[in-house]
Amino acid sequence: MKAQGYLLFGLLFAVLIAVFAVVNGNNVEFNYIFGSVKWPLVLIILGSAAIGGLAVGLLGFIKIIQLKNAVKRLERERPVKVETAEVQHHSPVDTDVDTSRSRFPE
Repeated sequence: MKAQGYLLFGLLFAVLIAVFAVVNGNNVEFNYIFGSVKWPLVLIILGSAAIGGLAVGLLGFIKIIQLKNAVKRLERERPVKVETAEVQHHSPVDTDVDTSRSRFPE
């Protein structure tokens, strides 16, 4: 259900950007590092949205890879830590516990 909500929100946002881009269809001067060019504003808006989406997707992909690597590293370390914890926590068991009385009435 959560994925469907994200999909619906993404589609709604994409339609909103497309409508905004189509309404602003006049030519504008676009200045970039090496010069300038006259392009329709619709191309600039859609291109900017596409570049932003790719940037967010790439950063999300990098974060997923980092988290997967962290999980693998922690899974490799876990057996070592469990074994050392067992060695460190060998303490005598308290045998003076009164088990004849129950905490809960029957």
